[in-house]
Formats: sequence, structure tokens, C-alpha cells
Amino acid sequence: MSTMEKELRVGMVGYAFMGAAHSQAWRTVNRVYDLPARARMSVICGRDESKVAEAATRLGWEAYTTDWRELITRDDVDVIDVCTPGDSHAEIAIAALEAGKHVLCEKPLANSVEEARAMVAAAVQAQAAGVRSMCGFNYRRVPAVALMRHLVESGRLGVVRHVRAAYLQDWIVDPQFPLVWRLQRDKAGSGALGDIGAHIIDLTQFVTGQRITGVSGLTETFIKERPLPSEAAGLAASADGSGTGPVTVDDAALFLARLDGGAVGTYEATRFATGRKNAVRVEVNGSLGSVAFDFERMNELEFYDATAPGTEQGFTKILVTESDHPYLSAWWPPGHIIGYEHTFTHEMRDFLEAVGTGADPTPSFVDALQVQLVMDAVTSSAEQDSAWTEVAPALAEVAA
Repeated sequence: MSTMEKELRVGMVGYAFMGAAHSQAWRTVNRVYDLPARARMSVICGRDESKVAEAATRLGWEAYTTDWRELITRDDVDVIDVCTPGDSHAEIAIAALEAGKHVLCEKPLANSVEEARAMVAAAVQAQAAGVRSMCGFNYRRVPAVALMRHLVESGRLGVVRHVRAAYLQDWIVDPQFPLVWRLQRDKAGSGALGDIGAHIIDLTQFVTGQRITGVSGLTETFIKERPLPSEAAGLAASADGSGTGPVTVDDAALFLARLDGGAVGTYEATRFATGRKNAVRVEVNGSLGSVAFDFERMNELEFYDATAPGTEQGFTKILVTESDHPYLSAWWPPGHIIGYEHTFTHEMRDFLEAVGTGADPTPSFVDALQVQLVMDAVTSSAEQDSAWTEVAPALAEVAA
């Protein structure tokens, strides 16, 4: 089969929130973009047979299975898409890579640096055989964020001096909200830090092209006991009145950072910002200007050009909907905005483009390991009264 005729048959593990988001993207991507590889939604996998069977029908998958180990050995699957809680990422992804399957794995890459390192090692070994891997940091695929990176990369901001990032949610403010898997360290790895902090760590390193080299961190768990859930997983779980259990992750994480290009940064990730549902904001200040992104206005950028005449200076709103803006050539006429779900379609577009042409997609597992190393340093710093903690470069580890 030639490159231009390539079909990539996808097997996805998980069918809840992320599984639904990924399914929508797999259904859509080839209807929007002309790519060197075509996705086929072959098999969806989940532990509960009745639920995964229903999900297969509802989400558009050809078949289903309850055994991910069987899934990765199937001849009708070329790609494994991992949409499970973090405690199973490493086992599934490594086994899939060793079986010769391309892998797309949701963020954060793993529940620990050790697991992430093992995943990188498997990815590097598989890469030599032409097997590709990518971590799913979908906010990179917001067109306004991609434009933000271009403005920084092309020098429009001059020397980057400040990075300011926050990811704010409030879905666990109620102390009666049950102890779902995202609040348990053995399943989630960490709390706000890994769930949403990982996104802004990746976003700022992506936009600036600079690596976080050191941090001073603070974490807090505001509600330390919660009602046990009536279901084992999912944000929709409700308490069943059978007692309480300990919350073993952080509710909020804040840290200061230095980046290797000389910039300094501030970061905040919390699920206790009452009134904030999914507020992601990143601002970069440079010697020649500034740029800011707010996900609640995801089709816009704020741009300040300090080189303009003083009488003309001020933050300008850029509506990122033109056909020559990143990703938007295949969508709607200018001014017709896009939404959250499009970020996953763009993610699958980039993955299929890379695999179809034999290139390595980004963010790679090495990129995701770098995020994991930052999170580990934040946790370590917080445990030592916010002591300054260095962050090792992931590439150096791989080279060693």
C-alpha cells in the first residue's frame, strides 16, 4: 500500500470524557482535512461490556472489546489511543509500542517520572522500527495558541522576560463531591498539578520555546476527606452514603519558575477557584511586546506591539479565524468561530500527518517527560517548604 493510500485502523482504550472527545475527532478529521493517512475507527475497549458496547454504537466504533491486551494484538488495529486514567498509561502504551502499534496517549504521560522514563525508552526503541508515539496535549492545537507561538518564535516580542500562566476550575468546591478517581493518587498520580497544571506547563514551554529549569512550589489539599462514590470512575459519580475516604492528591498547586532562555514564570493550577469552570490563561511579556491567550475567548489573542508609535500603542484583539491562521484553512469563513472539540480534531490531524509521512509527531513522549519532570520538581519543592528545586532536561536523560 502506498503512503497516499494508507489507512490507520484505530483501537481506543477508554470511553468516558476523553474517549468521547477523541471519538468525535477521529470521526471528523478525514472529513475536514486531506491527509496522507486515513483514520478508521476499528475497535473501542473498556472493562464494562454493556457500557463499552453502548459506547461503540453511540461514538461510532466498528467493534468493541473488554481486554486491552487482546486489543493490542489484533491484526485490524494499527494505532492504540490511550484515554484511560493515568495509572494504566505506562502498561498499555509500552505493550502497544512493543507490539508494533503507533500510540497516542493522553496527558499527563504517566503517574510518575519513573513510568514516563520507561515509556520514553519504549518509544525510542519503537521509533527505530518506524513506530510513532505522541502525547495528547490538545491545547497546543488551539489556533490562537499556535499563532501565539509563531509571534514569539518570529521575534515579535523580542526577548521573553515574563511567563504568566493559570488554569482555574471549581468542580470540587463542594465538600460533598465524592471521592472519584481523579482525587486518588494511586489512580491519578496527582491532583490539580497533573490534571490541569500539566497543560499550562506544556503550553508555556511550547509557546516560548524555553524549558523550565527550576521551580519553587506550593501545594494544598483543602478538603482531606470525601464521601465514597457510588461508581468507580467518572466526574458524574455520586456519593452512596457508605462512608468517606481520604483525598490523596493536591487540590491546588502554585509555583515560581525559571526558564532556560532567561524568562521567569508564575504558575497556578487549582480546582477550587469558585466560579471558574475551565479558565486557562497564558501571558508572555517581552522586550518588544506582549501576547495573552484566554481559553474562555479561545478564538482571540491579545497582542501589544511596543515598537508602534506611542500614540498607537495598546493591546489589540486578533480574531484568529482567518484561513491562513493555523489549522483554519479547512474550517469556516472568517469570523465563524470554532470550539473545544476542534482542538482534538487538530490533534488527530497532526498525528495522522506525521505517521502518514513517516515523521515523528509532537509533542513526543520526551516532551511529555519534560512536563513530568517539572511536576515532580514542584511536588518535591512543596514537600521541602518550597525549596528551590532544579529540573533536569529530558533530552539529556534520553541521550544518556
